[in-house]
Amino acid sequence: METTPATRCPGATLPAQPVATARGERWTNPHRLLPRARWAVQLAYLAFLAWVGVEFARFFALAAGEGPITAARPPAVEGFLPIAALVGLKRFLLTRYWDEVHPAGLTIFVAAIATAFLARKAFCSWVCPVGTISRALEWVGGKLLWRRRWPAVPRALDLPLTAVKYLLLAFFLWSVAQMPAEALQGFIHSPYNAAVDGKMLLFFAHPSTFALGVLGALVALSLVVKHFWCRYLCPYGALLGVASLLSPVSVRRDPAACNDCRACSRACPAEIPVHRRLRVLSTECTGCMSCVSACRARDCLGVTRRGSRAWSPWVVPALALATMLGCWAIARASGFWETALTPEAFRMAYRLMGIG
Repeated sequence: METTPATRCPGATLPAQPVATARGERWTNPHRLLPRARWAVQLAYLAFLAWVGVEFARFFALAAGEGPITAARPPAVEGFLPIAALVGLKRFLLTRYWDEVHPAGLTIFVAAIATAFLARKAFCSWVCPVGTISRALEWVGGKLLWRRRWPAVPRALDLPLTAVKYLLLAFFLWSVAQMPAEALQGFIHSPYNAAVDGKMLLFFAHPSTFALGVLGALVALSLVVKHFWCRYLCPYGALLGVASLLSPVSVRRDPAACNDCRACSRACPAEIPVHRRLRVLSTECTGCMSCVSACRARDCLGVTRRGSRAWSPWVVPALALATMLGCWAIARASGFWETALTPEAFRMAYRLMGIG
């Protein structure tokens, strides 16, 4: 919903410093540390996943060999298998049986969807490693190319590009929806499904020339367009965006307090025109709180839930992280985190698929 802006000020030239209120007071945004906290959380998750990758590489090297398998397979590696998790989710909804082959992958998938219900797409902006890399590329692009202001993507181009990830999501959902229960069961217990983590590792360890070209193009585009992959191509993000429509939490703007400096819109990685909205209900909102931390007017931007008073914006990442960690703890305690397959079963699957 849009509203007529208050008295305009030249947003492109406003200094990044505390602004004076109507009473002459100098106001400092109390949430200005949110971006630093977000970096800390994102880099911690990225470091953890790098460790997971190293540990899985050790396991795969031993499982693909002839000797004893002395390294453990880290369950969190299954977080990189969203298609297998989608198949596992449909099978669970039909049979009430949790995925025995990639249980951690299904847990992470369900936890990410739960964060969207509770805290919009905060998984994308606070947890997802691709989101972290995209943010780093945005920072590099801002330093090297756009020192003053990132150019906005024209709406005539932005809308059709945004539709691509929803079309990809529809394709994957339709493909899995066509699978009967017997096909789901067969896929989950197939050698291909058991070996898919090894195939993923080899894809990144020994990428083809075509794959390197695609990755290079995505990096280059992300230096020119904020979060190119996340905004236009990620079907996972599209799914979370649809789920976030049911979230009771959203950023709200008080037009009476707004000075129309547009710092919030410039800070938004999805280029949502926050300065024109009363509530940010877009499926593109990632709950990063960049707009709230950039706001220069007292009591202008905040987080609300339906029928309630305002919350602190720190609640959004807290809800997302608590949901992820809570789902992990429940899965660990209930036995739905570790795979039922033995290391020797993975070795056999790798060999059957020609990668061991």
